[in-house]
Amino acid sequence: MTSMDFERDFDPAYGRAVAIGDQVRRMTVPNGGPFTFHGTNSYIVGRGDVAVIDPGPDDPEHIEAILRATKGERIRQILITHTHRDHSPGAARLKELTGATLLGEGPHRLSRPLATGEINMLDASGDMDFVPDRALADGDRIEGDGWALTAIATPGHAANHLAFALEGTPLLFSGDHVMKWATTIVAPPDGAMSDYMASLDKLAERPETIYLPGHGGPVEDAPSFVRGLKAHRRMREAAIVDRIGRGDRTIADVVAAIYRDTPTALHGAAALSVFAHLEDLVARGRLRAPEGVTLVGRFEPA
Repeated sequence: MTSMDFERDFDPAYGRAVAIGDQVRRMTVPNGGPFTFHGTNSYIVGRGDVAVIDPGPDDPEHIEAILRATKGERIRQILITHTHRDHSPGAARLKELTGATLLGEGPHRLSRPLATGEINMLDASGDMDFVPDRALADGDRIEGDGWALTAIATPGHAANHLAFALEGTPLLFSGDHVMKWATTIVAPPDGAMSDYMASLDKLAERPETIYLPGHGGPVEDAPSFVRGLKAHRRMREAAIVDRIGRGDRTIADVVAAIYRDTPTALHGAAALSVFAHLEDLVARGRLRAPEGVTLVGRFEPA
C-alpha cells in the first residue's frame, strides 16, 4: 500500500479567528481527539452580514468566541455540512443567541436501512435533534452581503453531507468529505462507500482548487488530492480483495493483515472502513457474503 501525502502541521489558534482571504475566517473548537484531529473547524463567511458554517458541538465557550469574533456584525445564516455531533449541535445555541436561519440537507439519517439484527455502531455520533429551517438540495444557493455559496451534495461520510462552494473564489468548504490530515471515516450504515466514491468524482470535476475542511488545514491543489484519495481507496479495496483471495474470511482477519502498522486503538475504526469496502465489493459482485454483509460475517471470492 502506498500512503497519501497528509499534512498534520496545523495551529488551531483556539479562541481566535484566523483570516483566510478577505471573506473567510476560521475558528477551531478545542474538541481534539483521534477522530477530530485538533478539533472541528467553524468558518465565518462574509463581512457585516455573515454566515457560520459548522458551529461544532454544543460548546458555550466556542459559541461565545464566535460571537466575539463577529462583534458589530450580524450572523444571518448557520450552515451545517452534516449532522455528526462534532459539527452541528452548537447550531441550536448560536441560533438562540442570534436568530440566524439554520440551513442543512436535512435531519440525521442512515445511508440505508438497518439489516435484521444490525446495530449502528456510530449511533451515538449522530445529532438527532438538528432540524433545518431551510432544507438544502444539490445546487441551491445561499446569498449574503457580497458573497454567495452553492450547496453540493456529497454523501458518503454521512448521508446528508454537503460541501459549499464560495462563488467567484477557488474555495470550497469540504466538511469531513475531504481533509488534509487523514482519510475520511466511511462506516455503514451511517455512511456508504459507493456514495463516498461517487462524491469524490463529483468534486474532482469541479473548478475549486482549495478546500477548507472540517478538521485541519486547507487542502491545496484539491482536484489532484481528490484523485489521489480515490486511488488510495481503490488500492485499499484491491488489498481487501487480495486478502480474501488468500483465505482471510472475516473483517478481523483483514484488519489484522492490512492495518498491522496502525495503532490497535484505531482498529475499530479500521474495521468499519473495511466493512464499508466489503459492502460495496459485494454489491458490485467482486466478493460474496454467504451469510450476509455484516461486521461479523464471512466473505469469500466471487
